[in-house]
Amino acid sequence: MSGHIVELRGVIKDYPLGKVSVRALHGIDLSFDRGEFASIAGPSGSGKTTLLNLIGCVDVPSEGTVLMNGRSTGELSDRELTELRLFNLGFIFQSFNLVPVLTVAQNVELPLLLQHKMTGSERHAQVVAMLERVGLGKYVNHRPTELSGGQRQRVAIARALVTKPKLVLADEPTANLDSVTGNSILQLMRELNQTEGTTFLFSTHDAAVMKLASRVIRVHDGRIVDDGHGARPSADTNADRAAAAHA
Repeated sequence: MSGHIVELRGVIKDYPLGKVSVRALHGIDLSFDRGEFASIAGPSGSGKTTLLNLIGCVDVPSEGTVLMNGRSTGELSDRELTELRLFNLGFIFQSFNLVPVLTVAQNVELPLLLQHKMTGSERHAQVVAMLERVGLGKYVNHRPTELSGGQRQRVAIARALVTKPKLVLADEPTANLDSVTGNSILQLMRELNQTEGTTFLFSTHDAAVMKLASRVIRVHDGRIVDDGHGARPSADTNADRAAAAHA
């Protein structure tokens, strides 16, 4: 079986703008292996968020194919796409997207409720364990408005990870945080990547995110200008270095 968790083949994305069409992505060929901690870097408007939305099955390509675990997402029914998002993907948004009327614990519990797999006590135990993991064990009954920006981002991370997804997509996760808080969030995600084997894929123009990533894919004007292979060594890949030496 291929090691790729995600693969994009010849992906083009056009958006209508009045009577014309604007091309956001130009024939993207890109793949990610299981367990990667990768960053898609580029200026605003370069296509980073569009790429994440296509990988996360939030949007569909105009042309080309997106494969998840070797299967084309374009061949999946609406129900299969919903299940793919619910059971395999976690999303972290720069605006947190928390529900203000719910407690911290209830926000984190939401995806587990949608899965309909656990009893109430099982959900509670998993939620509390995840909030402890992100350093918010004391805040289970707080509302999001009672938390700092960094704490709210930790709630969003806990919500994304509570279902134990195979792939986490994070759109500018440090954009609304100060540098110290942002760095602690990144270290937390790196630790979860290493201990749980979760694949993380970020969009960012934050140098701190790029520095911590084991692979940086650079995008400009909807094109891949560097796919991150060979440009910088991954932390634990002698095989990659050997392959690069013989390339």
